[in-house]
Amino acid sequence: MTRTWQITDVTEAAGARIAAARLAAACGVPALERSRLAASLGAQLRLCLTKGGAWRLTLTTGPADGAGAESGEYVLHAVVTPSPDAAAAGEPPWRVTVPCPEPAPESAAGTAADDAAGLAEALLGADEDTALVLERLGEQEDLVEFHREELHQTNQGVVALHAELDAAGRAQREAFAAERKARTEAENARRRLTFLADASAVLTASLDHHEIVRRLPELLVPEYAASVDVWLFEQDDGTAGPAHPAAAVVAARTGRPQYAAPHPGGLPGVQDQPPSALDPERPALCIPLPTRQAPLGVVTLSPPGERWDPDDAVMLVELTRRASIAIDHAQRYQHNRDIAETLQRALLTDLPSPAGLGLAARYLPATHGLNIGGDWYDAFRQPDGGVITVVGDVTGHGLRAAVMMSQLRTALRAYAVDGGSPGRLLTRLHTFLHHLQPDLFATAVIARFHPDEPTLTWAAAGHPPPVLRTPDGRVRILDDKPGAMLGIPLHQEIADHSVPLAPGSTLALYTDGLVERRAQGIDPGIERLAEALGSFATPRLESDLEGSADELLRPLLSDSERDDDVCLLLCHLRGPA
Repeated sequence: MTRTWQITDVTEAAGARIAAARLAAACGVPALERSRLAASLGAQLRLCLTKGGAWRLTLTTGPADGAGAESGEYVLHAVVTPSPDAAAAGEPPWRVTVPCPEPAPESAAGTAADDAAGLAEALLGADEDTALVLERLGEQEDLVEFHREELHQTNQGVVALHAELDAAGRAQREAFAAERKARTEAENARRRLTFLADASAVLTASLDHHEIVRRLPELLVPEYAASVDVWLFEQDDGTAGPAHPAAAVVAARTGRPQYAAPHPGGLPGVQDQPPSALDPERPALCIPLPTRQAPLGVVTLSPPGERWDPDDAVMLVELTRRASIAIDHAQRYQHNRDIAETLQRALLTDLPSPAGLGLAARYLPATHGLNIGGDWYDAFRQPDGGVITVVGDVTGHGLRAAVMMSQLRTALRAYAVDGGSPGRLLTRLHTFLHHLQPDLFATAVIARFHPDEPTLTWAAAGHPPPVLRTPDGRVRILDDKPGAMLGIPLHQEIADHSVPLAPGSTLALYTDGLVERRAQGIDPGIERLAEALGSFATPRLESDLEGSADELLRPLLSDSERDDDVCLLLCHLRGPA
C-alpha cells in the first residue's frame, strides 16, 4: 500500500506528518517508535520547507524485503524527495523504515486531516504518545536517581578503588613499557638474524669473489652503513689507489676489528683508535676478513647515523666473517677451476687428418660450477688403417676427473694399438677402470671408420647414442642397446654395432652436457640435435666442417646456461670430388 503527499507549505507538512502518525498507529507501531518516526519526519519536513520548493512524501507499507505476507513481517517506509520540477531536484532522498507488527488496514488509506475534527484527533493521539514517552522518561529518571543514590553511598569505596586502580595502572604501565622494550629488542634481534641469514645466502650463492665484493656494499647501504670499502690484499699491486685509514692497517695487522672516531665507541669486541686523519669527524669501523692463515683484507664502514648500535656492530662483524668465508671459497674454487680447465684443454689432443675423413671437435667448459674435467674426445689411427673416434665422460668433476680422463685416453690408445673393435676396446676400458678406481665411473662411445669397409662400427657404454646423417639428409639415432657404464661392479662384454656408411655421411658424437636439460631430460635434446644436424646441406658439411660444428652448437646451447661441460665430435666421410 502506497500513499503520496505534495508539500509546499507548513500546513501541508503538518497534514503529512499527521497522516504518517495515523498510518503508523494503524500498523500497530509501538508508541515510542511512532514518536521517533513523527519527530524525525517533522524535523526533515521543516528542513525541506526551509530550503523551499515543492516536496513529496511517500509512505509505503508491505511485507519486509525477502519475506512473504505469510511470514508476518511488515515494514513502513517513509521517503521525502524533491518534486522533479523543483529547484532542489537531484538532491538525494531522505528515507526511514519502521518495522510494523501488522499490515496496514484498508481503512487507514485516508488522507491527511483537513478539518478541525481531524486535527483534534491528531493532537489527542500525539498527546497520548507524548504521555507514554514522558512516562518512560519518568521511569528512567527514577532509575537514574536510584543509581545516583547508590553511587553516593559507595563513593568512599570507589575512591579507595580508584587509588588501587591507579597503583595497578602504574604497575601495568611499567610492565607494558618493559614488555614493549623486550618486544622491540626481540624484534630487532629477529630483524638482524633474518638480515644475516638472507645476506649470507646472497654472498654464498656466487662463486665469483668479485661478485661477492660488489654485493656486500649493496646489502649494507643504507640501512647498516653509509659507505662500505672492501680492501682485498691480493688486489693491491702496490700502485697508487684509494688511501685506507690507519685503523684499517691496524685491523689487517692484528686481525681484530678497530673503531676510529673522536669518541670511544664502546662496541663489543672492537678496539678503539684515534680518529682517522683522512676524515677525523666521521667514525670508521674497520673489520678484517679472517681466514685460517691470514686476513684476506679489511672492510671499512661508516655509520648510517652518528654511531652504531652495539648489536648492529656485532652483526656486522659476523657478516664480514661469513663474507670472508665466501670470498675464500670463491677464490679457491676459481683456482681449482683454472687448474682443471688448463689440464683439461692440455689433454685434449689435436685431431688427425686421415684421408677421406673430416673431423671437427669442440670442447666448452661449464659456465658456472666446478663442472670441468670429465668430458673428453679423441681420434687416432690404428695400425690397420682404421680411425678410432671416441667421446667420453668421467663422473665427477675437477682435477680428479681430469686426471682420470687422461688415464682412460692413454689406456684406450694403448689397447687400440693391438687392434680390436669398439666393443672390445670399451670392455677392456671397463675392466681397467674398475680395478684402477672402483669408486669412479665413466661413459663413452667409440666409432671406427676404415677406408676399405663401407660400414661404420660403434659401441657405447652408458653414453648418449650417436647421431648419423646420411647423404640424402635423413637422420638416424643409433640407439642400439648399449653397455652399462664403465667401472661399475659388473662383468660385461660390450657389443659392437654396425650400419652401412655411404660417402657424404656425417656422424655426431657428443656428451650429455650438449643435450640434457634438468627440466626436460635428455631425449628432447637428442631430437633437437638430430633435427639440427639434418638441416645442414651435404656440400656445406663437405666444405666447412669446422663452421658447421659451431653452427650446430649455437641453437642447442642458446636456451640456457651450461651447468656441465660439453664435447662434440663431428666425423664426415667425404664423398667423391
